[in-house]
Amino acid sequence: MAALAIRPDGHYVDATFGRGGHAAAILAKLGPTGSLLALDRDPNAAEWAKAKFADDGRFQFVWSRFSKLADSVAERGLSGRLNGVLLDLGVSSPQLDDPARGFSFSHDGALDMRMDPTSGASAAHWINRVDEAELERVLVEFGEERFHRRIVRAIIAARRQAPIGTTGRLAAIIASAVPTREAGKHPATRVFQAIRIAINEELYELSVVLPQTVQVLAPGGRLAVISFHSLEDRIVKQFMRKQARGRELPLDLPVAGGPQGVTLRPVGSLARPANLEIAHNPRARSALLRVAERV
Repeated sequence: MAALAIRPDGHYVDATFGRGGHAAAILAKLGPTGSLLALDRDPNAAEWAKAKFADDGRFQFVWSRFSKLADSVAERGLSGRLNGVLLDLGVSSPQLDDPARGFSFSHDGALDMRMDPTSGASAAHWINRVDEAELERVLVEFGEERFHRRIVRAIIAARRQAPIGTTGRLAAIIASAVPTREAGKHPATRVFQAIRIAINEELYELSVVLPQTVQVLAPGGRLAVISFHSLEDRIVKQFMRKQARGRELPLDLPVAGGPQGVTLRPVGSLARPANLEIAHNPRARSALLRVAERV
């Protein structure tokens, strides 16, 4: 909230509504003329938004991927007028805690993993049909999994015997293939992350929405992005640096004035949760916050 520097009369977007924690905090700081637009592609989030904020005239919800941010903002006449955009990436706690959603190996359930269960192929459909080379690429690129070859061979062998349809079975297959253990980390952690990122196109969605934030923010408006692993954070960091650097010109070309095409300036440094927050909410331990301001 401090990073967004909420103005009582400002216009804001929470592009990852989840269960409305950030939305409630933003609305608490807004006056009667302020507004908040929230986006989420999870239909459960849409139901939650209606139940929690339906009576607040300052609030609107759009059931949508956040890669449609610019369209949603333009439809409400707010392009170039937003005072802040928040992106809280990854999976929400309610999604992780619901076995039916298939995001976690902590509870056995259907292997789904879709942010929007009404759209696209489930993780079970994908894992039983993906070819060996693509599976290996996903585990390396999105999971940075060092035992990827062992795990791929184990998955291919297991699905020949019977389709893989539950989180418990997939986690057990991975655990049997991994020869060593990281302290405090289940051996399936990186694989589950990789599959989730792949079927939800999470890194693609992020790379598409970031340039749109520049279009929709007013001068002085803030972009705040919370990421939870190095792949997301790298994309955010590189985007903000590029926008702060502006157009790159040949080194031997004389140019009058300062850099051209600068759209953002970094605000503060990379922020991490304090020990007290981690103690209260262990899932915050890997959170990284980067903030930039529209110039």
